[in-house]
Amino acid sequence: MRVSILARAAFAATAILAGSQAQAGREYRAVALAADGERLVAIESADTGAAGRKAHAVVVVRDARSGKILNEYDPCRHCAYDRPSWSPDGRSVAFIASEQGSAAVYVAANGKTRALATVKGVANSARWSPDGKQVALLATVGASKETGATAAGARLVGEIGSREDAQRIATVPLTGGALKLLSPDDTFIYEYDWAPDGKGFVATGAKGNGDNNWWVAKLAYIDATSGALRVIATPTTQLNMPRVSPDGRTVAYIGGLMSDFGAIGGDVYTVPLAGGEPKNITPAFKGSFNGLAWKQGGIVATALMGDQMTALAVDAASGATTRLWSAPVTASAADGRLSFSADGASAAAIVEDFTHAPRLVAGRLPQLQPITHDNDAAPAQVSVQNVSWTNEGFNVQGWLVGPLLPTAGKKYPMIVQVHGGPASAVTPRYIGPADTGNPLVRELVGAGYFVFMPNPRGSFGQGQEFTRANRRDFGGGDLRDILTGVDAAAQVAPVDTTRLGLMGHSYGGFMTMWGVTHSQRFKAAVAGAGIANWISYYGQNGIDQWMVPFFGATMYDDPAIYRQLSPIDSIKVAKTPTLVYVGERDVETPAAQSMEFWHALKALNVPTSLVIYEDEGHGIRKPAHQQDLRRRTLEWFNRYLQ
Repeated sequence: MRVSILARAAFAATAILAGSQAQAGREYRAVALAADGERLVAIESADTGAAGRKAHAVVVVRDARSGKILNEYDPCRHCAYDRPSWSPDGRSVAFIASEQGSAAVYVAANGKTRALATVKGVANSARWSPDGKQVALLATVGASKETGATAAGARLVGEIGSREDAQRIATVPLTGGALKLLSPDDTFIYEYDWAPDGKGFVATGAKGNGDNNWWVAKLAYIDATSGALRVIATPTTQLNMPRVSPDGRTVAYIGGLMSDFGAIGGDVYTVPLAGGEPKNITPAFKGSFNGLAWKQGGIVATALMGDQMTALAVDAASGATTRLWSAPVTASAADGRLSFSADGASAAAIVEDFTHAPRLVAGRLPQLQPITHDNDAAPAQVSVQNVSWTNEGFNVQGWLVGPLLPTAGKKYPMIVQVHGGPASAVTPRYIGPADTGNPLVRELVGAGYFVFMPNPRGSFGQGQEFTRANRRDFGGGDLRDILTGVDAAAQVAPVDTTRLGLMGHSYGGFMTMWGVTHSQRFKAAVAGAGIANWISYYGQNGIDQWMVPFFGATMYDDPAIYRQLSPIDSIKVAKTPTLVYVGERDVETPAAQSMEFWHALKALNVPTSLVIYEDEGHGIRKPAHQQDLRRRTLEWFNRYLQ
């Protein structure tokens, strides 16, 4: 077992004060670096401290060396802005502003903005053509819901499945005008990239329902004039981030076992743009690639390697990697985890960890330096330990957070928080005061708990063999990894292992349901958006395609494995008081699953409560609902663990 202390602040009084007062700060997202590395753009908002309301964000251009604000753009005061992108000459930025039922494409330069086109529906991902004369985007005209399976689903009334939203590549000239919808109207496009000659796009797409079919998406080329689609490859893995080589001959993408669109982790594959069989060029890589760009100097990528976010150069022929930068942080950008300059030598990102609030960093690799300091005064709220252990031949890692200065001789209850996915990973996110950062974990620590966040087998960070290790074994080896990790955490922190709680959302919700039906170690649990019965779930959810790579077959072809891994089949073992919650319009894990588990616990006289949040999807987004959920969670654990 290996343990390293990442942060332990010296002044508890400062933390107590900060925990009771909202700190002014700044939020950053979707940073993009200009081609020359001299300027960057991000979407930023200042925290007003108003309870129950998110601050309005604006598009901000900064000097990439000093962080000085050069321009701010806010053409729609009631809109939300999508990730901006730079023109090839680095003089203008394009971005999308969205409001209920419509979106507009803007171009901004020299302090002025200009609308190019509008969409009656939803839109995202504006990208400049290589010659800078057009802007492309993904548009869903007449959308019935927000894009993505985590958004609240359309109401299930009328003839179901008679009409599907189609997200299509569209273009508009820089002079403005009507959108030209290009890709076929029966195909949902997930991601795209311009070909270097500007004559077409490489894209990932699938026919039919966009929420459900990402797991069977194909790699395609789409002509920029006619919109004709040609299939390049039909990979046997999920795929993300298609990128074309500067010579226009080869496509690179990240492929692997992935359970959610946007939660990226895998190996780097290449395939000729003309078509062919994809080749895994990094088959033995001990990490999970999560960002990819093909620049003038070659492929540059980011990957999670254990506890480190890493930037690497990847040789397109051999797959050999060279580490350019790494740190135990979470990094994010508009397109991947780092945004690179045209030559790949410079980068920019938003970085944070458990004890340091988000900040913009930029510079020539490996020297990424902070260029914003708005959040420097935000204090550490917790102590953090990186815990590593071994179990059944696997090296496993997790994060343990707790009070800044634990009371000598005192034993603390501990909450185990299991991440979603299963193909995902916990990475360091700031735990800040009041409603900033990760307020649930901060409130739990403030109430006297340690919180343990493991990355068991099935997680990203240690290569595809590790990620695939829980296929057809949900709740088996990964639960044993977690229970072994609990013992490892107890060896390095004053944890009372007779007062353990369990919680999680999505796959973490399933693991909570599974945990209380397969272990008596947990004395209280909170299961969010979980799966109680894989058999009924297969026919209820809107994303059943994700299950086949993990179960090895459909439920109709192999029902035994689905039944074997269902918590409801072991429900009579459950004794743990369990709070259950879910969004009313959850596409990924329908409310019926939570109701089935709650009903069973109630019938067996196990203390339980069920909360269904109105109009919410897979994520609980409304601030009032988030606050209510935190309150209920804290009260539940306090009732049974304190």
